[in-house]
Parts: sequence; C-alpha cells; structure tokens
Amino acid sequence: MPLLKLSLRPRDLCVPLLIALLAAAGCSRNGIADSKAAAPAAAPQAKDVGVVTLKAERMPVTTELAGRTVAPVIAQIRPQVGGIVQQRLFTEGSNVKAGQVLYQLDPASFEATAASARANVRRAETTLATARSVARRNAELVKIDAISQQVNEQTQAAADQAEADVAVARAAEQTARINLARTRIVAPISGWIELSSVTAGALVTADQATPLTTVQQLDPINVHVTQSSAELLRLKRELASGRLSRGRADEAPIRVLLEDGSVYPHAGKLTFAGVTVDAGTGSVTLRAVVPNPDRLLMPGMYVRAVLEEGVAEDAVLVPQQAVVRAPDGSASSLVVGPDDKLVKRAVTVGRAVANRWQVIDGLQAGDRVLVEGSQRARVGDLVRASEVQPKPAAGPLAPVNGKGGPGPGSVASAGPLANAKIVR
Repeated sequence: MPLLKLSLRPRDLCVPLLIALLAAAGCSRNGIADSKAAAPAAAPQAKDVGVVTLKAERMPVTTELAGRTVAPVIAQIRPQVGGIVQQRLFTEGSNVKAGQVLYQLDPASFEATAASARANVRRAETTLATARSVARRNAELVKIDAISQQVNEQTQAAADQAEADVAVARAAEQTARINLARTRIVAPISGWIELSSVTAGALVTADQATPLTTVQQLDPINVHVTQSSAELLRLKRELASGRLSRGRADEAPIRVLLEDGSVYPHAGKLTFAGVTVDAGTGSVTLRAVVPNPDRLLMPGMYVRAVLEEGVAEDAVLVPQQAVVRAPDGSASSLVVGPDDKLVKRAVTVGRAVANRWQVIDGLQAGDRVLVEGSQRARVGDLVRASEVQPKPAAGPLAPVNGKGGPGPGSVASAGPLANAKIVR
C-alpha cells in the first residue's frame, strides 16, 4: 500500500500554535488575578502635614490712618513799625528763645520822636503846676470876695485842662517808647527759626503781608489724621456689643509710621477728636501729640498713625496661608480632626492681623489647621500632623524679641481686603 505524503505549509502550522499560546496566556492572567484577589488589601499610609494649633489671645485692635505733621505753635515774624533793617541777629535754622532779638531796624527817627514826646510831657507837667497854683490861690480869694466866682471857675477848669494835657503827653511818650522798642524785632516764642526773607538794608513796613521769617515749636509735634464716620460707628458698635473693650489707660494709643515705612521710636497720645463730620469727605479730624526731641518729624511730613481702638480679649487668629478662598469670596480651612483625618470647615474672617486673619466663625481655640502639605493630602485622608512654628510677620510693626512695637497677634488692621468675606 503506498504511503500518503502530507505537504504542510508554514502558515498552516502557525494557526494551531497561536491558539495554544493564547490559551496559555489566558490561564496565566487568570492565575495572577486570582492570586491578587486572594491577597489582603494594604492599609492606607498616613501623609505628613504641618499644622498650627489655634489658641485664644489678647489682641489690641488698631486702625491705620494717613495724616500730616503740624507744628503746634507757629509764629510768623512781621515788623510792627517801618524802617530799614540794620542787622539780622540770628542763625537761620537754629533754635531761638522767646524774647531773643532777631532783627534790628534803624532807630534814629523813633529815638527823635521819643525825645520829643518826653519834652512834651515835661512842658505839660510845668503848665499843670502853674495852673494848680493859680487855682488854689483863686479858691482862697473867692472866699473873701476878692475875685468873682466866674474867674475862680475858669482857673479851676484851666487846672483840670492842664492835668488832661499831661495825661495825653504821657500817652504819646509811651507810644514813642513802644515804637522805639519795636525797632528791635524779637521772637515771641521759643522754637526753630526758618530762613530769613530779608537782609540788612531792606526796607520793611508795619504789618506787611510777607513775614520776615517763621518760628515753630517742634517738640512735641502734632499729627493730624482723619477717620471716616463709618469707622467710628463700627467701633462704637463693637465696643457696645462687648467684642472689643477699651485698653489700659497707661498704654500708648498712637504709633507713627514714617514715609519710608519705618516706625517712629516715640509713641504719642490722642488728645483731640473732632465733633463734626466734614460734609465733603465724611471724615472726622483726630489730633495726636508726639514727642519729637530729635526733630526727626518736620511740619508737613506725610505719616501714617496706628491708632489703638480697643482690645479683643479672646481673639482666635488663623494664619493666612491656612485660609482658602473660593471665587464667590467664601473662605474655608482644612482641619485635622480627632481621628487624624482632614475635614473642610467654612470660615468667616474679620480683620487682617499682620500675616493672620481674625476668626469670626468656623474655627475655635484648639483646632489644628493645615498650613503645609495641602498638595499631598485631600479631604478625608489620614494624616500625621506635626506642629509648625508660624512665620513672623515681616513689617515695621513686628516686635523685636517680644518687645517694641505691635506685631503679629497685637495689631489688627482695618484696611480693605480683596476677595474676602469680611464681617465687621
């Protein structure tokens, strides 16, 4: 019987081989899946985050107001008599004392007038003496009918007239002496003197419009600031509701910030608050008196005054980086709960306190708020919290070694806040 010869092409062998390989792969995957399903689920890993534990603290509430420095006493020096300036007897920009001679005018004409006035007084006094003598003699003669009553009355009237002439002459002499003294122009107050507008040889007139110079008292110096009536109303409401209380009487209520942002080293006190609201600006003028022993403050300087309004005794402050704002302006924070899981809290904030917010609602003392690790953890995640030291506020009012000017937790600004939900 003849043998059958089979001729198999390579592609005919590939088909069953491919089927076998696929079957083997399917079994392998099923085995792996079964093994994975049988393995126990791994426990979730806690994520490291940084938190700040909130606490209640005493918070002085302040308002920063713009203002100008003003000299409390200003004397414009003008001549009270006319004449030629002979000498300028002061150094410009120096400190002068009350009564110090500043200018000397040519006194020649005034000396002559004073001498004439003195001569008139002596003449009037001589005339008075003669009239009184005649009046006394005639008063005796009229008693024995040696002269008529009319003559006696005329002599008595002449004596009275002579006495009045003496008074007029003495007044003229006093005026001449005053005008002569006014040729020496003196400083009416003690203070620092400005530049002189005249030199020796200049002609000046009495009560001229242009002052010769100006003397100003600079220590202490006034700071005039304005506060809106709306802010005053808000302050009164917060004090009435008990959210704020007045600070201690011995605390300095005014700190001054200079134009370069630095803190003026001397604290001031509020001495005057206006009682009328300006109809054009809707603001009230406040005045503070600030020591100025080094003359660092000069009249007309622009400054900012930090005015202490009251004290919030149990304020809760949250770092600003812990508050997240939505497009609608609402604020929220991530808080580590008792089970070490992150939860989201809606927060209402009030004033900005350096680099923190004052909490009105949503958080309380003892809460642990997330400040670091928000990229690694989400709401509901298990976390491992570690306390983070808050960064100190960078600014002129930050305290040094716990001393000095107000700093974080001690100064609350009432300025406008962008994109924030603020409760006043």
